Amino acid sequence: MRILGINALFHDPAAALVIDGHTVAAAEEERFSRRKHGKRPVPFSAWEVPGQAAAWCLSQAGLRPSDLDAVAYSFDPHLARPAETMGLDDPWDHLRLTYAHEAPGFLSEALPGLDPARVRFVPHHMAHAASGAFAAPGAGTCSVLVLDGRGEATSHLAARRTGTTLEPLHGQELPHSLGLVYEELTEHLGFLRSSDEYKVMALASYGTPRMLGELRRHVHPTGDGGFRAAGVPWEELCTARRPGEAWTQDHADLAASTQACLEETLLDLVRWLHGRTGDRVLAMAGGVALNCVANSRIAREGPFDTVWVQPAAGDAGTALGGALLLSADTGHPPEPPAGADLGRGWSDAELEAWLKTAQVPYERPPDVAETVARALAGDAVVAWFQGRAEFGPRALGHRSLLAHPGHVGNLERLNDVKGREQFRPVAPMVLADRAGEIFDGPLPSPYMLFVHDVAPRWRERIPAVVHVDGSARVQTVDAAAEPLLARMMTAFERLTGLPVVVNTSLNTAGRPMVDDPRDALECFGSAPVDLLAMGPFVVRRGEFFSTGSPDEATTVVADGSLTDRGCVR
Repeated sequence: MRILGINALFHDPAAALVIDGHTVAAAEEERFSRRKHGKRPVPFSAWEVPGQAAAWCLSQAGLRPSDLDAVAYSFDPHLARPAETMGLDDPWDHLRLTYAHEAPGFLSEALPGLDPARVRFVPHHMAHAASGAFAAPGAGTCSVLVLDGRGEATSHLAARRTGTTLEPLHGQELPHSLGLVYEELTEHLGFLRSSDEYKVMALASYGTPRMLGELRRHVHPTGDGGFRAAGVPWEELCTARRPGEAWTQDHADLAASTQACLEETLLDLVRWLHGRTGDRVLAMAGGVALNCVANSRIAREGPFDTVWVQPAAGDAGTALGGALLLSADTGHPPEPPAGADLGRGWSDAELEAWLKTAQVPYERPPDVAETVARALAGDAVVAWFQGRAEFGPRALGHRSLLAHPGHVGNLERLNDVKGREQFRPVAPMVLADRAGEIFDGPLPSPYMLFVHDVAPRWRERIPAVVHVDGSARVQTVDAAAEPLLARMMTAFERLTGLPVVVNTSLNTAGRPMVDDPRDALECFGSAPVDLLAMGPFVVRRGEFFSTGSPDEATTVVADGSLTDRGCVR
């Protein structure tokens, strides 16, 4: 059974291919189009579909659109109601719903040969739920919690997976939406709505929740598995910040208050769900599940033994979830993907061809892991481009910027490299077998979706990755799953005594994460990065900008000898 999953209606358009329950590929359109989030979530863009991502997914399996048995589109317009009937202020929402009805035609135009009759509408939150429930490792039975801005008529779903069955238990009707409340706050604080919510989460650590009492009047659980979340008088709580203005303590306090209110409400929803199911495992998805601070509180204070969050928890993940749900419905039990590295990758020969075409000086050292570890130990910033790209918003050691965590100035340095606000933290990678002695929180944490308290005796040793509140958003690295990355980190520990490396996404502000070799070279050329490690090859900044003729250049080969580089005109 060959099923293509598509997310397209709101934002983060993406595609995923599932064959007989096995996830073959998944990618976001932004990685191809180079438009952050693929498009803005406005009704006028709702017709756009992830044509490039879908075509690539099919190419990975050698399929044509006509070979597909089904296409799962993660929104069902037949379940939707106009925005005005749901209390939402969106006079053009009817256009979005019209485009959703016409999605089979748009898809068949983007993928010539596709039979429009094979497109099946999947309820948005069921697609989210499936992306968590069917991708969670070893979870044949689990509870599922989905929260985001909006779906067809709701903003939330509580469900339960039993085998290949996904049973809805409760959904909160709009206009009440925790996701939309957080989006409103993001806009009120001068950030880009439906894009910069993670900045608000970071800013919250600088504030105190002194406005929590007032917020509880508008955002609170109802005790029956639902909640109220609408009508917050933001301007009465705090004067809006204009984009580009400096933030004030009031802005940080409002962020902290809203974050605390969100966490309280989520804990009530989690406890209600556990009361219905009694399960040990909770799977989470939806954009709100990218709030790693809230996730950690759920793991710490909630009733579930294990909390697993879909790495692509936002709308992009519904492409995967829709395909997995149809697979389950057609008698092909979904297999959990082995990891989040479901995107594009290149062979060593292909990478070298890119370098030759770009006519840049490069080396092939005997061990790229050792070379990078030595560069990091010398306080270099390294662009790390290895294997298949990540699916989802987190850089997990495939498209990453790496640095030494022991130098406090590297936080400011990396934020300058990326053009980010200085209040934003960077994350630590840590060898999985060393994580427990340094970080207190849910472990293992391979997808950077929880925050952990940094042990006091380590805070001065790795200051670049310690946030203002003493926490860090950790990614654990398992040598069995990520042998090259673990080898590099082991070498770095041998050189520095630190089993931790700074990791942030390989991109600059406002741009999608680097995906293909051209993106990597362009980012390396435009940002003050010292070394690019692309597959087994390395490019050094000084040589990259050297004035020598490429005809005279040499490259280091595996045995350490010199040879003509071959990157000639």
